[in-house]
Amino acid sequence: MRHTLRLNPKAERRLKGGHLWVYSNEVDTAVTPLKGLAAGTEVVVETASGKALGAAVVSPEQLICARLFSRDANAVLDQSMIVHRLQVAQSGRELWYPHQCYRWVYGDSDGLPGLVIDRFGGVVVVQISSVAMEERRQAIIDAVNKVAKPHCIVLKNDGKLRAVEGLPEYVEVVQGALEDDCAPLIENDTRFMAPVIHGQKTGWFYDHRENRAQLNRLVKGKRVLDVFSYIGGWGVQAANHGATEVHCVDASAQALDWVEQNAALNGVAEKVQCWEGDAFAALRQLKDNGERFDVVVMDPPALIPKRKDIKAGEQAYHRLNSLAMRLLSKDGLLVAASCSMHLGEERLPDMLRIMGRELDRDVLIQHVGSQGADHPVVPAIPETRYLKAVFARVLPTR
Repeated sequence: MRHTLRLNPKAERRLKGGHLWVYSNEVDTAVTPLKGLAAGTEVVVETASGKALGAAVVSPEQLICARLFSRDANAVLDQSMIVHRLQVAQSGRELWYPHQCYRWVYGDSDGLPGLVIDRFGGVVVVQISSVAMEERRQAIIDAVNKVAKPHCIVLKNDGKLRAVEGLPEYVEVVQGALEDDCAPLIENDTRFMAPVIHGQKTGWFYDHRENRAQLNRLVKGKRVLDVFSYIGGWGVQAANHGATEVHCVDASAQALDWVEQNAALNGVAEKVQCWEGDAFAALRQLKDNGERFDVVVMDPPALIPKRKDIKAGEQAYHRLNSLAMRLLSKDGLLVAASCSMHLGEERLPDMLRIMGRELDRDVLIQHVGSQGADHPVVPAIPETRYLKAVFARVLPTR
């Protein structure tokens, strides 16, 4: 018989409104104690009156102690369900993106909490971040093979979330082989080799695809600076779409080697220069050198990993974008990006307003972007909408 989690009175309101998470302080632990439940156990979540709300998997030691995977209390998270969810997710992505290059599964948004899958044509990279999904590892592999039939499957299970769940970290090619530990992809008519073994996360960040496409329309004949460039997602695409000169800044020498390789892959190596070092120091050095750019892309890693980091993170965003604004030509474009879900939607535009006044510049916001269609948002879960990209024209004060 399946275990139940009974909620406190009125605690079901969020779930009825479309949310999928259960917090530990919402559970009536006197009636249905969390203690003793093994992580990954499937449970029925029910109201204080005993009405079933759906089926969930539990992480009893965490603040988010359960995540719904179905509104059907009798549903089972088995291989059959995983196959169905993969098919539904795939059909949604292929409406938007050719070349079979996309984020195939985005956790809760696709009804598979604790699972992320990126597809690079015939290479599939799987990231598991929960005990529930780790226990279903083979079912996931079998489901991927049934739906996509890739020649290579990589388990990139080395993320921070695994430590929270008490899971070991490992990276393993469980099927097929890779070329130089990389996977080929095409994004916005630009070719890349994504370092899926040794790179960050799954090796690539599909979430900014639409924002990079917007920028590609604007860079012809421009001088571009790409800060926190990683392997050149913004910079190499800009060079491939007509920028005359691109400078990529990153603290990782290995990442910049990948930038150069990807630039060469697209025949734009002569346009791309790399700067290794801390972003703050590099920006100050460029300023001291008298450098100016028509476009600056500021796309740092998450500077606000937790709520407690909001103040320090906002200060870092302010400092970085202020330095970037100082490097713009008189009529320049700043693309200020953030992948911190704890940074409010209005904070980045407001920071740019403040910076404009501090530097005596007029800031005109021309476009605000978010994540692409392969990172679908659950309307009731604001955390599933995390990406921001503000395109701001920066002019002398009128």
